[in-house]
Amino acid sequence: MTSDPPRLNRRRLLQAGALGGFGLNLAAASRAGAASPQHPNTPTPQRPIRACIVIFYYGGPSHLDTWDPKPEAPAEIRGEFGTISTSAPGVRISEHMPRTAKVMHHVALIRSMSHPMRNHNSAAVEALCGRTPLAGDLELLADTSQTFPCYGSVLSWLERSRRRSLSHVALPHVMHNVVRLPGQTAGFLGSSFEPYQVESDPSSPRFDPGQLTLPAGLSERRLDHREGLLRIVDQQLEQAEVLARAGLLSIPHERAFTLLRSDQVRRAFEIAREPAAVRERYGRGKHGQSVLLARRLVEAGVRFVTVFDGVHNGQDANWDSHEKVFPRHRDHLLPPADRAFAALVEDLEQRGLLEETLVVAMGEFGRTPKINTSGGRDHWPDCYSIALAGGGVKGGFVHGSSDAEGAYPAADPVSPGDLAATLYWRFGLDWTAQFRDGTGRPFPAAEGQPVRRLFWLGVPVPKPKMFSQ
Repeated sequence: MTSDPPRLNRRRLLQAGALGGFGLNLAAASRAGAASPQHPNTPTPQRPIRACIVIFYYGGPSHLDTWDPKPEAPAEIRGEFGTISTSAPGVRISEHMPRTAKVMHHVALIRSMSHPMRNHNSAAVEALCGRTPLAGDLELLADTSQTFPCYGSVLSWLERSRRRSLSHVALPHVMHNVVRLPGQTAGFLGSSFEPYQVESDPSSPRFDPGQLTLPAGLSERRLDHREGLLRIVDQQLEQAEVLARAGLLSIPHERAFTLLRSDQVRRAFEIAREPAAVRERYGRGKHGQSVLLARRLVEAGVRFVTVFDGVHNGQDANWDSHEKVFPRHRDHLLPPADRAFAALVEDLEQRGLLEETLVVAMGEFGRTPKINTSGGRDHWPDCYSIALAGGGVKGGFVHGSSDAEGAYPAADPVSPGDLAATLYWRFGLDWTAQFRDGTGRPFPAAEGQPVRRLFWLGVPVPKPKMFSQ
């Protein structure tokens, strides 16, 4: 038996103002109101994770100058940075990651990630969806309704029978590389599984996680009259309640209304409530405060948060270091990343959330082993590194290795598809469950296998189903 959705007070709706990308486009809500399929009946791992935070360093960090230094390699490969010991015996990382070095006993590294896409946009599909794009290795591949869905959207689809107020949040901006970078949306899964997209800087005193979307054509003059605005909201709420009772309210709109009713989730966006000392700990910049907001959201019950680091088309503001790789990493890119990542791991651990929250830090690829004539490193997907913390990982563990130059996997290569399978498995979900694209072609939720060696024993893997295209 289901109960009618509770009514929302119009003034509370205006005060909350946090619908953002959900909006109140009720015509779209009516069109999107098909019933969701049933949740797959799959085995559940012991102690599945409750949440995942993906920190995506757009542009591609240099693995040789971060997670996988090569101090014994020739200078043209080794580069300018030295290495430091960490809290994990035998694991050394870049000297410019001192805060991360102190939490490495909570961190596992994969030093053998590999895929074939050499351009940013196609590589983003690999990194954020765990897929090789069907269109191939195109630099200006765009995010459309026909592209593969991102991890958080697939998670929402796998859990579609469970009613959650907010499943996936992406912040603090939408990534572009001329066109919208693929891998940020639900793609062909449709609008019901879109992330809640925040496009506002959490470090700003005017941070706003979203705005009330009003009907098209509403004039500024009408906005000046509060009573007129309230009447519009009343009309939309009345229509929404009718659609909800009829089962015609789309999943994103249901989540939006539930968000307004949930004090816990709504308050999570109020980052100004965080103590000043904690905000300083993460770093007061855009990236640090975005990572802190991610922690607040998972603490409030959000299942998946993606934090994008790097501004679109701003060469000095992202990790695409074709020139001056060492000063850019040392002076601009690594300090805020190092600070925020370490603060997140420590904070989750101190709050008792680390074991049930998986943190993944990665770019779309690494950089060339050999330094180019501009003092930079170019795109290199053949071998790169990512870091995982919490969620039951073996702290201080290194999976896989690269060769002496950091050019190719020397042992235990891992694909983005394997990472995708690992994420869904750790949520206790069937990574082989099939969905279909707009043409009806079937795809498994993930195309790889879970990397079980990354995690402590006692986490059984669900038996995969046979899949044939």
